[in-house]
Amino acid sequence: MVFDVHVAMTWILFLALFPISFYWLRRAWRIAINKDFSEVALKRGEPPPNAEKYAPYEAAINLICGSITVAVILGVATGEMEYDSWMAVAGSTIWCKFFLSFALSRNAHMNADLKRRQQEKAAARAAAEAQVRGAGSH
Repeated sequence: MVFDVHVAMTWILFLALFPISFYWLRRAWRIAINKDFSEVALKRGEPPPNAEKYAPYEAAINLICGSITVAVILGVATGEMEYDSWMAVAGSTIWCKFFLSFALSRNAHMNADLKRRQQEKAAARAAAEAQVRGAGSH
């Protein structure tokens, strides 16, 4: 085996599966078992106002993807998975997890952002009306 960029990248991906799996399974545990919703559907580091509503989806995403990465680790360690198979499964799992979590966070924050914008418009409208009333009394 010649050590080159290809081999280095393969090892980096394989070794990265360990902390990735741990992190995803720990998040699933915190959400599903500990009922800690502070990591549910994060957008700019903030959970949505109704994080409990989206917690089962976030927990399922993390549990499924974490379990798949653990299965890949075990498959590689036991020699059951060939190189092309485990690279494809690991890479697809990582990308799917990112896309699903991103979509969930945007969906969870959509209604909150809409309500916030409506409140800001109403406040601006009320301030403008108050200013007009104040200017008309002089």
